[in-house]
Amino acid sequence: MNRGMRALIPLAVFLVVVGFLFKGLFLNPKEVPSPLVGKPAPQFSLPRLDNPETVFSPKEMLGQVWMLNAWASWCPSCVEEHPILVSLAKTGLVPLIGLDYKDTQLEAQQWLEKGGNPYAVTVMDADGRVGIDYGVYGVPETYVIDKAGVIVYKQIGPVTVEALRDTIIPLVKKLQSQ
Repeated sequence: MNRGMRALIPLAVFLVVVGFLFKGLFLNPKEVPSPLVGKPAPQFSLPRLDNPETVFSPKEMLGQVWMLNAWASWCPSCVEEHPILVSLAKTGLVPLIGLDYKDTQLEAQQWLEKGGNPYAVTVMDADGRVGIDYGVYGVPETYVIDKAGVIVYKQIGPVTVEALRDTIIPLVKKLQSQ
């Protein structure tokens, strides 16, 4: 290989790297595919926020479509989605289970008292281990789980009116009819 060709190799490598970086600028970070979609929801047994002496497990939800929402009182984006979840809960369309992520019981209870409680049940994931099992990148994150306990959808970031209208509600209704 002559000297001129060898000089082009670093340039070619540089251009390939720049191309990948440029392509990454146009990717939506909220569209990160979850490896758990299509797989059984991780099982857990966590204390309930309203009564820590009792525990909740996803096994209690078998046979029904439900949603798991990972949230925290310290999360600014959770404030943004909270009224939307309260409105969804009022419809009675689907049970919403709250996973209070890396929070204290008192702060979580105060937050729900202030903003309203959309959750049928809220469990405390104080050390974040269950969140890790579910692949939580950061709160809020919401999962739609089918009657067999399989995760069928993951919403990264706040649930929006558009996400509910265009994706989540149609999916829930379809799953409930099966």
